[in-house]
Amino acid sequence: MAFNRVKMKKQWTTFTRVWYLFDAKWQDPIISGRVLSRYLLGKNKPIYSVGSDCGDYVVVINSKDIALKDDLWRTYRFFHHTGYAKGATYTPAWEYHENDPTRIIKNCTKNAMPPKIYRNSLLSRLIVFPDNKIPKDIIKNITDQIEPSMIPPKRLTEFTEEEIRNFPRLFEWPKEFVIDDLKADQNPTVKII
Repeated sequence: MAFNRVKMKKQWTTFTRVWYLFDAKWQDPIISGRVLSRYLLGKNKPIYSVGSDCGDYVVVINSKDIALKDDLWRTYRFFHHTGYAKGATYTPAWEYHENDPTRIIKNCTKNAMPPKIYRNSLLSRLIVFPDNKIPKDIIKNITDQIEPSMIPPKRLTEFTEEEIRNFPRLFEWPKEFVIDDLKADQNPTVKII
């Protein structure tokens, strides 16, 4: 029987732990937590089983630039209990993020995982950085990237002049109603206060 190196490599890549990179800039942490938990549990692999420990490592960057929907920064609250009587605390998301920018991603990923005994050991494979500075020993291990769940919007300054001109307009304003703020100093009808 011939020794097949291709099959051996496929098997090796299936059973090894892969290091993934995830950019959390402009991403919703609740949706991102669900995506990250799939990779930490190993649900992206064909050998996944409920009790097996086949999850991968996930490195998250730019966690300080996450985005919550609507007014969730103000209304969403994180629960913590000290274990003593009347020890429950509810911290708003903005304050939680201000204290530690990596905590919201970790908690949302933890909440997306099933409540099993080994959940904390799985979360030890989640490495979160508030900005895009990663140590060199971790960069050497990263082999793949997780696709973001939401595409970040382009700013108006990132569009070219041609793209702005070719953008479809609903209607054209009459010339007497258009005030160009960029040329306000040249326009005699505009008074700058």
